[in-house]
Amino acid sequence: MADAEESFLTHLIELRTRLIRALTAILIVFIPMAFYARELYALLAAPLLASLPVGGQMIATDVVGVFLVPMKVALMVSFLVALPVVLYQVWAFVAPGLYAHEKKLAMPLVAASVGLFFVGMAFAYFAFFPMVFGFMSKFAPDGVAWMTDIEKYLSFVMTMFLAFGVTFEVPVVVIVLTKLGIVTVAQLREWRSYVVVGAFVVAAVMTPPDVISQLMMAIPLCLLYELGIVMAAWLVKVPLTHDVVTPDTDLPKA
Repeated sequence: MADAEESFLTHLIELRTRLIRALTAILIVFIPMAFYARELYALLAAPLLASLPVGGQMIATDVVGVFLVPMKVALMVSFLVALPVVLYQVWAFVAPGLYAHEKKLAMPLVAASVGLFFVGMAFAYFAFFPMVFGFMSKFAPDGVAWMTDIEKYLSFVMTMFLAFGVTFEVPVVVIVLTKLGIVTVAQLREWRSYVVVGAFVVAAVMTPPDVISQLMMAIPLCLLYELGIVMAAWLVKVPLTHDVVTPDTDLPKA
């Protein structure tokens, strides 16, 4: 019991050390980022501002919103910049309990997950936002000033970043499920039609209620699912086409 308690306390102390180091890295990055909070928010709001009519602008309905919202953006950027250090601390805490083959699989998957998440955010910023905001600006009724509160805009952007970031993780999820033996490549191929329906349901729930937004999430999700099947088939050494059964010519004829 004493050894177990000592081991548990040792892990808690190490966990606390790793958390402190990760938070310190974020804080170190946040300090200089805070001085550019206004510029960072302007960059984040650029897709919406570009779609507003001439003279259009955003509003702040909260007294301290003009200060807190840009600081939240600076904190978010600081976390993304410090993410390699944060992930290293997580890896240093978890790695000692993994087998060698698990470490070989975990490292590429973590790197791919981070990269795909950033790709999903970039897709949302450069492709999804301009398309959606441009579409919405054309539907504003005459006499209605389309001015969005900065807090609500940040909430919408964060939700879409998270939604597209998770969507672009589909290949990693497919590969992990295949490598763990939970599903097979053949089952993944059979579930294509269900995945397509599910993709459009998810897109309808997560995106604004217009067809363009739903297509811009559903189509990449389906394509990424197919990419996951291809990668899983390659990793488990399964041919991409169904095997064709041919007669064995070496068997004697009856």
